[in-house]
Amino acid sequence: MNSVAKPRLALSNQTTRDTRAWPMIRIATSLLLILAIWQAIVMVFAMPSFILPAPLDVFTCLVTRFDVLFKHTLVTGQEIILGLALGLSMGMIFALQMLLFKPLKRWLLPILIASQAIPVFAIAPILMLWLGYGIASKVVMAAIIIFFPVTTCCYDGLRNTPSGYLDLAKTMGASKWQLLRHIQLPAALPTLASGIRVAVVIAPIGAVVGEWVGSSAGLGYLMLQANARMLIDEMFAALFILALLSVTLYFVTDQLLKTFIPWENQ
Repeated sequence: MNSVAKPRLALSNQTTRDTRAWPMIRIATSLLLILAIWQAIVMVFAMPSFILPAPLDVFTCLVTRFDVLFKHTLVTGQEIILGLALGLSMGMIFALQMLLFKPLKRWLLPILIASQAIPVFAIAPILMLWLGYGIASKVVMAAIIIFFPVTTCCYDGLRNTPSGYLDLAKTMGASKWQLLRHIQLPAALPTLASGIRVAVVIAPIGAVVGEWVGSSAGLGYLMLQANARMLIDEMFAALFILALLSVTLYFVTDQLLKTFIPWENQ
C-alpha cells in the first residue's frame, strides 16, 4: 500500500510545483513579447529616443540610475501600502456599519457614491492644501480610490450570506455577534477578496496622482521631473518600475488570499 501511495504523492507534489510555475512562465513570456514588439516599433518606424526610447536604453537607465530609482520606489511603495491599509480598514468598517445599523445605510450610501463621483484629480489639490505635500495626502488619495470597491464587495458578501446557515445558527441560539463572527464574515471573505484584488491594482493610481499634483519624492514626482528635462528613458524606467510594483503586489496578494481563504474557489 505504501509503495503505491509514495509514487502518487511524488506525482502530486510535482504537479503542484508545475502548476505554481505556470503563472511565472506566462508572465515572463508576456514580458518578452511586449519587449519584442516595443523594439520592433522603434526599429521599423525609426523612433527618436526623445519620443520612444529602445528597451536597451531603458534597461541602461535602470542600471545607471538604480540608486535614485530605488529611493523614489521606496516612497511610492510606502504610500501604496499605507493607502491600502487605510482604505481596506475604512471600507470594511463602513460595510459593517451598513449591515449592523440599517438606518445608517441611508446616510452612508450617499457618502460612498460621492467618494467615486468626484474625480481624484479634483480632490488631489484639496488634499494637498489640507494635508501638505508629504506622504499623508498620497496615502489618503490611495485610500479614497480603493474605498468604493472594498466597501461594496464587503457589504455584498455580508448581506448575501446563505440564509440556511443563518437560520440554523439562530435555532442553536447564536447571538448577533456570533452570527457575524462565525458565519457572515467567513462567508463574505471570497467576495471581499475580489475587492482587495481590485484595490491593490488601482491603489498605485491614487498614490501617483497625488505625486503628480504636488510632492518632492516618489515615482510620479520622478516621472514629472524626467519629462521636464526630456529624460524620456528615465521616465520609462520609472514607469516600468511602477508597473512591476503593481504586478508584484497583485500576485503576492493573490497568493496570500488563496492561502488564508482556501474555501474561496470551492
